[in-house]
Amino acid sequence: SLRLQRATELLALGGATLVLLPLSWALRDALGLDAAELAVGFTMFQLAHVLNDPHFAVTYLLFYRNVRERSSSPAIDRVQRARFWIAGVLVPVALVSCAAFALFAPSPQTLGWMAQAMYLLVGWHYAKQGFGVLTLLAARRGFRFSSLERAVILAHCYAAWGFAWANPASDAGLFEEKGVVYWAPGRPAWLELTLGVVLALSTLAMIAVLAMRWRRERTLPWLGLGCFVITIWLWTIFTRLDPLLRDAIPALHALQYLYVVWLLRRNEARAHEGPPSFGTPAGTQVPMPAIGAIGLGFALFRGGPWLLDGGVDLGGGDLGGTPFFAAFYVVINVHHYFMDWVIWRRGNPETRYLLSDRAASA
Repeated sequence: SLRLQRATELLALGGATLVLLPLSWALRDALGLDAAELAVGFTMFQLAHVLNDPHFAVTYLLFYRNVRERSSSPAIDRVQRARFWIAGVLVPVALVSCAAFALFAPSPQTLGWMAQAMYLLVGWHYAKQGFGVLTLLAARRGFRFSSLERAVILAHCYAAWGFAWANPASDAGLFEEKGVVYWAPGRPAWLELTLGVVLALSTLAMIAVLAMRWRRERTLPWLGLGCFVITIWLWTIFTRLDPLLRDAIPALHALQYLYVVWLLRRNEARAHEGPPSFGTPAGTQVPMPAIGAIGLGFALFRGGPWLLDGGVDLGGGDLGGTPFFAAFYVVINVHHYFMDWVIWRRGNPETRYLLSDRAASA
């Protein structure tokens, strides 16, 4: 039914956070903070096999299929083709080259700079995904934002990204990522304060443009706005609001991502089931990428790094005990951000399948 579909959509695209928060409070009350954190951490580690890791892997399956068309077809505009070459060729070559240098030099600091780039860009990735979910849910319900509204909401996303990165202020020092110890510069208090003011102003601006739209038309995409607020404020800005929720945020983010991928592939398969394509039925075609993503995710985050860390001697302990795992983790994360920068754009013709089930069939 439509009501069940809306409830599923809400839970998958961020609403599950509102269910997990009271569960987190109850779990801490029943077990104590330390035992609750241990239980949730173990659960999230295991859940990564079917959520976090596949959500990275499925991006490769989406991005590199139909490579010739994506890179050279005149049906795709030149800017979108240029993005494909940047994200699909230049970025991975640069990342793999830096990682190889870091591993075989060896240079822990090089991997450290890559980790810093990952932490800088992850806020961009989360904020952009929140913006995408808002515009997707609005469009699927026939709501269109004006150019001004889109610009103000997107500016709020960027402000949230900047503040989330700068908060909390910290001193320069040594940090650790997957066993690799490196030096990182500090984030001064004045930067945190400045970006906090920018965030506050962008919040007021967004509220103002939405209020004006409400006064004119008495309608807003409430479901999309709810998922947007959860993604931006609970997953990006206030990630330390609850220690147990913090451990679950990557899984919630992955679930949000995988739901949109499922929607895309299901509608695409349905659109080609009948004439003139007579493609593979959606019920058969949709599970195939899921199986591939689970297998590829295991290879990228578990099997591959485990074999290399156990079988390749880098001749020193400067990189810790799992240097290949650290390199894989950083490279795949950053590359994932750039591939998403290409896939989920209006310039990608495949995104038309996200608009609505009926539009996809037509």
